[in-house]
Parts: sequence; C-alpha cells; structure tokens
Amino acid sequence: MSTVAISASEINKLRQVTGAGMMDCRKALTETNGDFEAAIDWLRKQGQKVAAKRSDREAKEGVVLAKTTNDHKSGIIVCVSCETDFVSKNADFVAFAQSIADAAIQNDVKTLDELNATKVNNATVADLVNDKLAAIGEKIGITKFERIDAPYVASYIHGANRMGVLVGLTKEAAEAGKDVAMQIAAMNPVAVDPASVPAETVERERNIAIEQMKQDPKMAGKTDDMLGKIAQGKLNAFFKEQTLLAQPFVKDAGKSVADYLKDTDKDLKVIEFKRVALG
Repeated sequence: MSTVAISASEINKLRQVTGAGMMDCRKALTETNGDFEAAIDWLRKQGQKVAAKRSDREAKEGVVLAKTTNDHKSGIIVCVSCETDFVSKNADFVAFAQSIADAAIQNDVKTLDELNATKVNNATVADLVNDKLAAIGEKIGITKFERIDAPYVASYIHGANRMGVLVGLTKEAAEAGKDVAMQIAAMNPVAVDPASVPAETVERERNIAIEQMKQDPKMAGKTDDMLGKIAQGKLNAFFKEQTLLAQPFVKDAGKSVADYLKDTDKDLKVIEFKRVALG
C-alpha cells in the first residue's frame, strides 16, 4: 500500500481527466503511489471507460497558431499560453501571438529555444513575453512549438485559435491537405499508421487489454496464448480507431483516410503530422 499522501486536488484532477468516480480515482492514485499516468492505466485495467486526455500537447488557455512558409515546404505551430480565456480572446494578445508565429516563419526557427532567442524589433521573443506578462498581469509563455518539413505542408487552425494542425505530404495537394488536417483535428489520431505507433504505446495497450481480460470472469481458464491472441485483436481495433490512415474519413465514413488519399492521387502519402490543442 502506498505511503504517499493523496490530495483532494489530485483526486479531482484525475476525475476531470478520466470521468471516473471519486473513490475510484482515490484508489487508483493510492495503488500507483500518486503517479498520474499510471493511475489512468490502473483505471483502464479495471475495465473502466476512462476519457483519458493526451495531455502532452495541451494547454489550459491561450492562442494556437499554425503557419507555413510561402512555398509550403515547412510549417510551424506555436502555442502562446495564458491563464484566462478573457486574455486569450483579446485582440492585442492574439496579435502578439501572431507576431511570434510570423517571427518563427521568417527566421526559419526549428526549436522552442531558438524561437525564444529570436529577435523581433531588437528584442528577443523571451523578453517580449516577459514584457507582455508584466503588462497583462497574467502568467504567459510559449508552451508548445512544433515544426514539420516536407515536400508539401498543409496547416489548419480550428475554432478561435484553440487548435492547430500541420500535415506533411509527399507532394502538393492543398485540398487533400486541408481535409486530412481537419480529420486530425476532429479524430486526434496517435500516429499515421500502425508501424509509426511508438513501441511503448503498443506495449501499454497490449498490457491493458490483457489485464482487462484477467478481470473478466468470462475469460477465466483462458490460456496465456489465447489471451495473447485476443489482446492482438484488441490492438488491431486500437490501430483502426487511433491511427490516421485506418480511421473512417470524416467527410465520407464509407472509406478510410487511406482510401481517400488513394482516390485523390495514388502517389500521395502522409509523412507526419502535428496537432496542438488547448485543454
């Protein structure tokens, strides 16, 4: 049993992220020594349908901008975060975020550190952020920066600057690029295809599937070999639901995204994508 003290705020955070009950969240955190991600997995292993948000690319409030170079060979996403939606919707703050995104494109910025060191009107972006923080009175910062380089990069901004998507394609295809970017915005795939799903994610899903079956009385007496085969079936279902090319195309559910691309141009392929969303 864990000796780590679990606070009410931690329990509430897990409830908000997963939708699980308070007592279940408390037990999950207790069983995992307060490890938040492990607690989500613990809940899933008990068979709970948790609404686990992928938080690696999320921020609470702010402005997300996606832009490409004029030749569409490169694209960037910048998230300038703040504390309240009042600030994020302010025209001056949006323009400030836009100036940072423009600077990233104009200076061929490749990393967040490089962006912070980039100069705009003789001041670094990091200094401009500090000045804006002092003027607004809220904690702000550039919390996310993503970049794609490809033969053709499409960009898409969803909602009131709350989500940005980049898609790298093997050749120019403006309309298809926008369609695929909208697909990514709506369906939030984890990877382009099964082969590009990180090995640790595959293993994690396999372990969760096996643990779920061990909790199911109907699976009692099944051999490890049989459980492994069933787990592979569940993995295949995961790949179909969570990888871009296998997902049903949002504009025509009768075909997959892979089918849509093939119908558009048999040589058109998605190389990679980036998706950044506010929480």
